[in-house]
Amino acid sequence: MAQYKGAASEGSRAMQLMKKREKEAQELEFRRKKIEDDLKIDKMENKFAVHYDAIEAQLKSSTIGLVTLDEMRAKQDTVIKEREKKIAQRKAEKEQKKQEELEAKRAQKELQMKQIRALSFLSNEAEDEDAEETYSDTDTDHGDEKSCPPFKKAKIGKNPDVDTSFLPDREREEEENHLREILRQEWVTAQEALKNEEMEVTYSYWDGSGHRRTLKINKGTTIYQFLQRCLESLRNEFGELRTVTADQLMYVKEDLILPQHYSFYDLIVTKARGKSGPLFAFTARDDIRITSDASREKEDSHAGKVLLRNW
Repeated sequence: MAQYKGAASEGSRAMQLMKKREKEAQELEFRRKKIEDDLKIDKMENKFAVHYDAIEAQLKSSTIGLVTLDEMRAKQDTVIKEREKKIAQRKAEKEQKKQEELEAKRAQKELQMKQIRALSFLSNEAEDEDAEETYSDTDTDHGDEKSCPPFKKAKIGKNPDVDTSFLPDREREEEENHLREILRQEWVTAQEALKNEEMEVTYSYWDGSGHRRTLKINKGTTIYQFLQRCLESLRNEFGELRTVTADQLMYVKEDLILPQHYSFYDLIVTKARGKSGPLFAFTARDDIRITSDASREKEDSHAGKVLLRNW
């Protein structure tokens, strides 16, 4: 079954987590071996010894017969100095071995970084993370020494000769979002200017016979606002409209009753058409073509009717 692998950033993050886990496992194994070496007992007769004093044992083995107090003290000082010298030598060998392991580990990491730098799609965050790990290891190993200022590693960008348009790019996305916002504002401004344009609407009030009128409105006017304007101009001529509100009127255009929440702008932009003609033309006009063409729609435009709902 196919599995979703995620984006390139997710893959890089998973690779970094795997590296951290491998490093922690190596450190744990190194500590375990160190503890085993410290607790290891060379001789079989000393296997069950709980407290083993090496200095006292060396004095007993090297002292034969009776000795004076001064000779005993001098021999004890000599044994203690030899013991301290051996301990210091062993500690120096361990430090040298540890330093060699760190140098080998650092060389291996630098080799991996050189191999990874050849990839053009490597994220800068992954490189910074590796660099921080390298310098954190160096700082912990030389904690007693004087700390040096952290070295700022130069970020490596994408290869300009390789097509990386399919990879995520924060700067490119910000530019695209900025361009989209500019275009959106331009579109909104253009639509607002279109809505504020004035046009002339020819309509006919129907009370059993037609009474054609014209009215100038903006394209952003809704059907309800248009009916209110019609009602204001018709009340003086028709007495039945004096107590009527715009909710009791309806506007019929090309054999369709238009909802009152629609605007003329909506009809114009969508190029809506009715059963007998276009809904985006509001002047009365007849199609006077001599021959009819089925491939072209008719351009007849009839005056919309304003009438009471009880009709």
